[in-house]
Amino acid sequence: MKRVLLTMPGQATLAQSLCELTDLQPGQMELRRFPDGESYVRVLSNVTGADVAILCQLHQPDDKILPLLLLVNTLRDLGVRRIGLIAPYLAYMRQDKRFHEGEGISARYFARLLSQQVDWLLTVDPHLHRIHALSEVYSIPALALTAVQPIASWLRANIEKPVVIGPDGESEQWAARVAEAAGCPYEVLTKERFGDRDVRVSLPHVDAYRTHTPVLVDDIISTGRTMLQAAAHLQAAGLCAPVCIGVHGIFAAGALAEMQAAGLRVVTSNSIPDISNQIDLAPLLAQGLQHLL
Repeated sequence: MKRVLLTMPGQATLAQSLCELTDLQPGQMELRRFPDGESYVRVLSNVTGADVAILCQLHQPDDKILPLLLLVNTLRDLGVRRIGLIAPYLAYMRQDKRFHEGEGISARYFARLLSQQVDWLLTVDPHLHRIHALSEVYSIPALALTAVQPIASWLRANIEKPVVIGPDGESEQWAARVAEAAGCPYEVLTKERFGDRDVRVSLPHVDAYRTHTPVLVDDIISTGRTMLQAAAHLQAAGLCAPVCIGVHGIFAAGALAEMQAAGLRVVTSNSIPDISNQIDLAPLLAQGLQHLL
């Protein structure tokens, strides 16, 4: 069975690695916009009867979704057998409930839309909170991988004596998994409230880690405020500036520059192309594809 990978703009490097690690053949297509802003899609490869995987990270999704849907429907018309979506970063997972009257639950609507268009979905560390598994909202096979092992491998290769730090109690499970995979200790920052505005943040057993490199890990870095605040507490306790690792570097305007200006080393995976990318997800995605193709 012929298997073809079509790549939306911006992820050529990751696409090349995936083709080298799997039996996917790189396909060719043309994607551009008409002067009035409408999208033009043309598939240049012969895909009749093929299984086609589309690589498209969905950061800033509103600019990507319509071209993606036009591509999917073009492929259907050309007679492909199955179409899958590799979305290393999956958008529209945060609005998973109706927080205020009149709001929509966009996580469910977006899942319904994609489920109607593609035959399977592969992603990495989607932002699951009240939705505990993709199968709750996606009606197609949807595999969510975790970047715990790639992060741990990067830590072992690049950081001497790391200690993984969870910035709050909610992060403890995530920090514990990364630390276990990397073979290093972990701690979670604790908060003591002495009044409405008097909150003290501390690191348990701080004296045991003065010669370690603190490592803050999270699934998403957006504004960077959580990591900046945690880093300030760690440095106030006498530790060195931490390494900040995010699976998905969304980076609101100026966020990365602000973190770097504070002396923080920021590392992300290549789920979203960025200068901070140092953790390669290609081997992880290749393993996931073995289950879906």
